[in-house]
Amino acid sequence: MSVEFVLSANRRGQFPTDGLPEIAFVGRSNVGKSSLLNTLLLRGKRAKGEPTVAKKNLARTSRTPGRTQAINFFRIDGKMYFADLPGYGYAKVPTREVERWKKLADSYLTEREPLKLVVLIVDIRRGPTPLDRLMADWLTANEQNFLVAASKSDTLKRAAQLRSIRSIEESFFAAVPFSAVSGAGVHPLWSRIREAACA
Repeated sequence: MSVEFVLSANRRGQFPTDGLPEIAFVGRSNVGKSSLLNTLLLRGKRAKGEPTVAKKNLARTSRTPGRTQAINFFRIDGKMYFADLPGYGYAKVPTREVERWKKLADSYLTEREPLKLVVLIVDIRRGPTPLDRLMADWLTANEQNFLVAASKSDTLKRAAQLRSIRSIEESFFAAVPFSAVSGAGVHPLWSRIREAACA
């Protein structure tokens, strides 16, 4: 697998223009979005002898929420893009900046023709927040294809994990349990991503 960090887009005019399929990743700040992205890239299938992904091409992780302030595009195998969107719901970011992010994300998620799938990430320990529900409702209303990934599944024992997933499914949507530590969920997510990209 080859991964190339392409650009950070602060406005629509900077989005890639080659028409490759795009997979977007969204979630509230500090939900583990960058860790999920990096785990998909590091644990994805590689050709025999192919080197691991260079650190410079990975999504930046940070202990400080709200660090992603643009849409970051990563080209995967020259066949698709991963689009890392700004996290939502972090109160310490200035209101004007939040509004700028919102406009950028809204225009991308509603008007972007190459966008094939949105991966909505929720914290398995907390379940969907009101903002997650709002995002899911918004994606549904805009007829956007999406799936839910429940991050940080390694923080719960098996029985608690199953209870949490069941609760998420009953009150929200079906979810894929995911762990950046164990790699759980990598293969199911990649399967859905490739299916969407080829559709």
